[in-house]
Amino acid sequence: MKIGVVGLPNVGKSSLFNAITEAGAESANYPFCTIEPNIGVVDVPDKRLEVLGKMYATQKITPASIEFVDIAGLVAGASHGEGLGNKFLSHIREVDAIVHVVRCFDNEKIIHVSGSIDPKRDIEVIETELALADLEQVTKFLDKNEKVARQNKEKSLVTAVEMMRRIKDALEVGKQARTLPFNEDEQKLLKNFSLLTAKPVIYVANIAESDIAKEDNSYVQQVKEIAEKENAKVVVLCAKIEEEIVSLDKEERELFKEELGIKTSGLEKLVVASYDLLGLMSYLTAGEKEVRAWTINKGTKAPEAAGKIHSDFEKGFIKAEIVSYDDLVEAGSLLKAKEKGKVRIEGKDYVVQDGDVVLFKFNN
Repeated sequence: MKIGVVGLPNVGKSSLFNAITEAGAESANYPFCTIEPNIGVVDVPDKRLEVLGKMYATQKITPASIEFVDIAGLVAGASHGEGLGNKFLSHIREVDAIVHVVRCFDNEKIIHVSGSIDPKRDIEVIETELALADLEQVTKFLDKNEKVARQNKEKSLVTAVEMMRRIKDALEVGKQARTLPFNEDEQKLLKNFSLLTAKPVIYVANIAESDIAKEDNSYVQQVKEIAEKENAKVVVLCAKIEEEIVSLDKEERELFKEELGIKTSGLEKLVVASYDLLGLMSYLTAGEKEVRAWTINKGTKAPEAAGKIHSDFEKGFIKAEIVSYDDLVEAGSLLKAKEKGKVRIEGKDYVVQDGDVVLFKFNN
C-alpha cells in the first residue's frame, strides 16, 4: 500500500512524515522545501504479532507495511506548471490513497502561502488543481476515443467512454471523481487511468499543541464538514508533537504521551483510517520460524489470500487450517485450540477474516 502525503507548502506535511516514518525528512519554514518526494516504509502497528511471537517462540516477527510518500507542497496553478507543477502531480498518480494535510492552527511565525489560515480555501486550492489535471486527461481521452467507440462498439471502450463523460461532467461543476458511484466494471477500468480525484482521501487536521486535549477548533470543524460530504476520513493530530514523540526512546515516549493525554499515536490513527478507507485487513501466519501479518482486501477468499504468500499456494490450494486469533490466545496454544474444537478446515469458498491465523495446504 502506497500513500501520498500532500498539502500546501508549510502546513506540516514533512513534520508529519518525519513523525510517522522516523525518516528525518527535511522540514523547514519556506515553500518547496520538499522537491523530490521523500519515501518511508512503515511497519503497521499490530500487538497481536508480539503475543503470537511469544506463544510460538518465533525467530522472526514480520508486520505488514505501508509506504508513505511525502510529496512537494502544491500551489494554485500547479496543473499549468506553477510551483513544481506536473512533476508533483505525477508523483500523486502513483499512490493508492492521499493523506491531505490541512493547517488548523494559528502561528504568525510560520508563513502561510496565502497569508491567512482558511482550511476550506486551502482544500479547494488543491482539489481544484487535481480536478484541472484530471479534466485535461479525461478530455484528451474522450477526444481520441468517443468516435471510435461509436463505430466499433467494443464493450470495454464504450463503458470507458460513458464513464469518462460522467467524470468530465462532474469535474466541470467542481465535484471529485471519487464522489461518483461506479459499478464493478467501471471500477476495474477506472484503475487504469490513475485519476487524481478518484483516489480515496484522508484529511489530516494539523492542530496546535494547545488544542491536543480537545482535538477540536473551528478550523477542524471546517475540515470535518468537507470530509463528511465526500465520505472521506479525518484524522486530528499535532504533527509537531508527533515529531517530538518519535525523537524520544520508547519509555520516554509513553510517559510523554501519558502526560499530554495522547492515547493513540498519529501513525496508528493513520493506519486504522487507511485500512478502513481502502477496505483492507490482515490475516496472520505463525510458527517457530516466523510470525507474520499479511494485508488483503476485505472479502478475499482463501486461495487468493494464500496467493499473497506465494502464487504456487493459490494455484495448488487444497484447504486452509484456521483458528481465530482470540480463540488461539484464549486456548494458549494451537494444540489446546484443536482440543477445544476451535481449529477448523475451510475450502476454496471461505472468506478470510481479520485476525484469522492460517495454515495453507497446497499441492506443489
